[in-house]
Amino acid sequence: MARPITLFTGQWADLPFEEVARLAGEWGYDGLEIACWGGHLDVWRAAEDDAYVKSRLDILEQNGLKVWAISNHLKGQAVCDDPIDQRHRGMLPDRIWGDGDPEGVRQRAAEEMKMTARAAARLGVDTVVGFTGSAIWKYVVMFPPVSEDMIEAGYRDFADRWNPILDVFDEVGVRFAHEVHPSEIAYDYWTTVRTLEAIGHREAFGLNWDPSHMVWQDLDPVAFIWDFRDRIYHVDCKDTKKQLGNGRNGRLSSHLPWADPRRGWDFVSTGHGDVPWEASFRMLSAIGYEGPISIEWEDAGMDRLRGAPEALEYVRSKLFDPPAAAFDAAFSTQ
Repeated sequence: MARPITLFTGQWADLPFEEVARLAGEWGYDGLEIACWGGHLDVWRAAEDDAYVKSRLDILEQNGLKVWAISNHLKGQAVCDDPIDQRHRGMLPDRIWGDGDPEGVRQRAAEEMKMTARAAARLGVDTVVGFTGSAIWKYVVMFPPVSEDMIEAGYRDFADRWNPILDVFDEVGVRFAHEVHPSEIAYDYWTTVRTLEAIGHREAFGLNWDPSHMVWQDLDPVAFIWDFRDRIYHVDCKDTKKQLGNGRNGRLSSHLPWADPRRGWDFVSTGHGDVPWEASFRMLSAIGYEGPISIEWEDAGMDRLRGAPEALEYVRSKLFDPPAAAFDAAFSTQ
């Protein structure tokens, strides 16, 4: 079965939703992964207003597009983050920020994620992609010394805050696909294992496979697919190029802005970086993933109006269906 290729609208939030849909349709995308910010999707309206839902679906249909997933990274980030500070003020709407009291922000963000699940169901979508935030990302360097009790408390905090959200996801038949990413509760291989353990491996919580942040951490994105094959609920295509080896550029990127040549890594257009795309797509076929392949545009060094259609062409050239026997062969080795 051919997997649809979609465009994530998060990096296009400066444009009206109608314009993004028009561009994606003209370029030949199959659909959109709709971001819940920038006026592209108001989850409260979508959860309560039939006419609003119809208006979004009509825009997609008029441009020959469909929707398989919506994304609410920004609100999800605020559910567990500590500290809550001016970084969050810059990305959250007034209804979430309120008076800025950190616990109030977290609680309102949690309610927003519940409404996101309801909005997804009304759009006919079964997957919400996003972030979780983390109370313990600030301890990543482990100095000053961090006790195991402090780390364990962070995973308990995640479970306490996200289990009630996931209860709503279960109620409406929608899954959450967490994007494994620095600054989140699960940001690499072992933190993903521990995160799934923290919530008892409940089925409502899975993963958005995005290899870009795995490559610069020296994780194997292909092996990650296989090891977490029952949890790959969504796929984002974003490429990364490492710029190490000159004795100056470091993996943590020195607080330098995107596209600065002194960074140790940067996002590039899909197919221009270090992600092993063909091997990754073959592994996705091997595990039987049939969901969307969503292109997330992040290359600060290339005009997006050139890069987005180029990325689509590249992914189409690498994305092919295996012989049916390949599935039997793959799973017979388990």
